[in-house]
Amino acid sequence: MNLSEVLYTQAVPIESYGPGFFRIAGEVIEGGALIHAAGAKGWGGFEDTATVLAMKDKIDFILLGTGDAMTPVPAAFRMALQEAEIGIEPMATPSACRTYNVLVSEGRRVAAVLVPIEG
Repeated sequence: MNLSEVLYTQAVPIESYGPGFFRIAGEVIEGGALIHAAGAKGWGGFEDTATVLAMKDKIDFILLGTGDAMTPVPAAFRMALQEAEIGIEPMATPSACRTYNVLVSEGRRVAAVLVPIEG
């Protein structure tokens, strides 16, 4: 079997995560996070739709990490994204982190909006 190193030439990968934090490009983000090809920043949770909506022209859809397990997406958050025509794929945060890294390594226009795991 040949193994190839994954290069993120056009994106910032999620390096690691743990209880209450994410490490992206050597920087730690405490709490929720929004990660996309150009960088990462803190996210204020489901009430913080403005941070996500600002990405509308830079992404095709978002991966929504809902924490330790997949949980329902709050209706107001889901509706705000639908009105802005932003696709959403909810899943547990660990799955969203892995899926994000795979998709950006393929050059996809995706963002990860992540609720941290608890620990």
